[in-house]
Amino acid sequence: MSAHPLDNPALGALTGPHAHFAERRGRVLRYPLDVSPWLALPDDPDTDDWADLATLVGPGGEAPLAGFTGQTPDGWEVTFNLEGVQLVDDGIAAAPDAEAVRLGPADVPEMLDLVERTRPGPFLPRTVELGTYLGIRRNGALIAMAGERLHPPGWTEISAVCTDPDFRGEGLATRLILAVAHGIRERGETPFLHTAANNTNAIRLYESLGFRVRRTTRFLAARVPEQVAVS
Repeated sequence: MSAHPLDNPALGALTGPHAHFAERRGRVLRYPLDVSPWLALPDDPDTDDWADLATLVGPGGEAPLAGFTGQTPDGWEVTFNLEGVQLVDDGIAAAPDAEAVRLGPADVPEMLDLVERTRPGPFLPRTVELGTYLGIRRNGALIAMAGERLHPPGWTEISAVCTDPDFRGEGLATRLILAVAHGIRERGETPFLHTAANNTNAIRLYESLGFRVRRTTRFLAARVPEQVAVS
């Protein structure tokens, strides 16, 4: 394991609170494809680990890796590479929200529709199973949501923060972030989140809420070669 659970958060989650989701080959783990796209490599991946990753994903498949900062092997095409920052709770004013409602499997079609229109990041048909998701409705329609994703021991990531464009500027995202954070704190855990390093407006907002930047990170996806030695 990493020196800190947040240094390799997908690995920490899949070997910890989210172990019941884990699909494993050797030291490589991943979520089911309808839950989350992320795979987890060990901190020091060797040739066998990359071969196991190739077997899990399949020839020509894409391997999304959260927080991986090493080098991919020769022949692996990097298809996505985004510099990011990881922020952690440093005294946010977490509080429940009277208008926020718990979302569940029955709400998934609306959640997927909202995600399609707002693009907050990966959200799949079973992502709602990763933790608590809260939403705000107006006239019965889901207009904003936020929830929990990666869950390393002692920490929970706030993710899928999005608001219908017609309702932006009302502070709904802020209210939901604080409400989700309240639930995390109630369990004795610490909220954290990620955003793109160039998303200065989001970083400024999160810092104003009481988050602080812990580290820079990277969101990377690499394509498995069509011909690769497998273990």
